[in-house]
Amino acid sequence: QVQLVESGGGLVQAGGSLRLSCAASGTIFNINVMNWYRQAPGKQRELVAGITSGGTTNYADSVKGRFTISRDNAKNTVYLQMNSLKPEDTGVYYCNFRAGLRSINYWGQGTQVTVSS
Repeated sequence: QVQLVESGGGLVQAGGSLRLSCAASGTIFNINVMNWYRQAPGKQRELVAGITSGGTTNYADSVKGRFTISRDNAKNTVYLQMNSLKPEDTGVYYCNFRAGLRSINYWGQGTQVTVSS
């Protein structure tokens, strides 16, 4: 079974940067959209950013102008460049691929991002 593998999380001071990556362990056909979600302690998982197969992006208001999502279709990989990080960006970040006509969801195991003040 194909899995999504995230990397790039860690501990960073406020104002710093991190780059997350998420790659599929195998081939996934017809990926429609790649997303990054995050879940802060005690809060629900929220959509941070998404990118379609055509390159259209969308961002949560809280990260606009600071985060950039990109994808490499040939490698089935999605990236999240996070700049000007704030303590409220702390949480577990999950990647999500949605593929095919039935919008099958694939999820990564999550990577911890901690921003200290």
